[in-house]
Amino acid sequence: MTSAAADSSSKRTRVRYLIILILFLITTINYADRATLSIAGDAASKDLGLDPVAMGYILSAFAWAYVLGQIPGGALLDRWGTKLIYASALVIWSLFTLVQGFTGFLTGASAAAVLFCMRFMVGLAESPSFPANARIVAAWFPGSERGTASAIFNSAQYFSLVAFAPLMGWLVHTFDWHSVFFVMGGIGIVAAAVFWKIVHSPIEHPAINKAELDYIESGGGVVRMEEKTAERGKAFTWANVKQVLTSRMLLGVYLGQYGINVLTYFFVTWFPIYLVKERGMSILDAGFAAAAPALCGFLGGLLGGVISDGLLRKTGSLDIARKTPLLIGMLLSSLIIACVYIEQEWLIVVVMAVAFFGKGIASLGWAVVSDTSPKELAGVTGGIFNAFGNSAGIVTPIVIGYIVQGTGSFDGALIFVGAHCLLVIAAYFLVVGKIRRLELKPVKAAA
Repeated sequence: MTSAAADSSSKRTRVRYLIILILFLITTINYADRATLSIAGDAASKDLGLDPVAMGYILSAFAWAYVLGQIPGGALLDRWGTKLIYASALVIWSLFTLVQGFTGFLTGASAAAVLFCMRFMVGLAESPSFPANARIVAAWFPGSERGTASAIFNSAQYFSLVAFAPLMGWLVHTFDWHSVFFVMGGIGIVAAAVFWKIVHSPIEHPAINKAELDYIESGGGVVRMEEKTAERGKAFTWANVKQVLTSRMLLGVYLGQYGINVLTYFFVTWFPIYLVKERGMSILDAGFAAAAPALCGFLGGLLGGVISDGLLRKTGSLDIARKTPLLIGMLLSSLIIACVYIEQEWLIVVVMAVAFFGKGIASLGWAVVSDTSPKELAGVTGGIFNAFGNSAGIVTPIVIGYIVQGTGSFDGALIFVGAHCLLVIAAYFLVVGKIRRLELKPVKAAA
């Protein structure tokens, strides 16, 4: 072997960057599919004869199923592996997204029931997606890069509206609201094929070399998480799940994620409707206006990950690295309450942009899950975390629907959302304690 060849073989590949890019793109589609009815909502509600309370329940349907599917979805990931379950989920939720476009043939209660059921099925199919993201990041990235990697896929929730809100607004304006579902469903099916072709576990990927694999593993990456062994999936026992559910550290993380997701679900459900109904924007203008806070949330998400990993390398403390960006971000996000007192449309968009920039900085929950999950139950722990977090998707659309119906205003809704920023700070600083990986204790068999 020549010297050049030896140097080439010892240089680390960068396959993990391709993997995180694919996760980012898939998660962008994931969140765009959640937001389809938000963008199409005003036109659809008029066409189908739906009042704000009915829309609130329909908007919450996704989260009911998403929450219910978290533990089963995590167990499927731990048992059958990430690739098969994730790709299957992507195809199924894309099909149910596409089918929602046909509900225009119905009106009133029948339309509401069908839309609720279709949104429910999208949520059920999407339930393994974020635990799968956390598993892939835990396998492909060393601890020193995990905050940034998690921030990248998590920031896709904002980028999804940067990329797709203008497109969906244009589709509604140019064609009709049905076209949003047809286009987004088709995009998801194509994405599933790309995912299947490119994503593999580190030890099975054809493009990775030994130098990169050793680098990931020596840095704490769980590179053999997806190995097909007879023991895979056997860690799922209710005694082990109980250990996860009774960990004060993890319960604090779960509560914090619920509070953060109140902001998320306001943004992907009611925010465009707020701009149209409360601020008098056209649906086309609302689509573009929603993109500005989304872009700031995306940039904040990336910055939060970079700051967190930088602090970790400098201090060696997970507590400082994960909690500092969270505190700063949630204080910025609480400014959303100021929109109650602002009249100018442009200033509303600016304040919302600052609030979602802060929310992006604080969105390190999935990095914390990768840091703390028992390695035997990474899928289930991620599923429980996501179930708690996305219970906000049940509460937020319904509560806001009743607030708007009862008061004729979004002022109470903005206060409701902003108050949850303080809940997040309390959860991480008063409940979580020291951030560390939870080690499952052996459970004695009954005599």
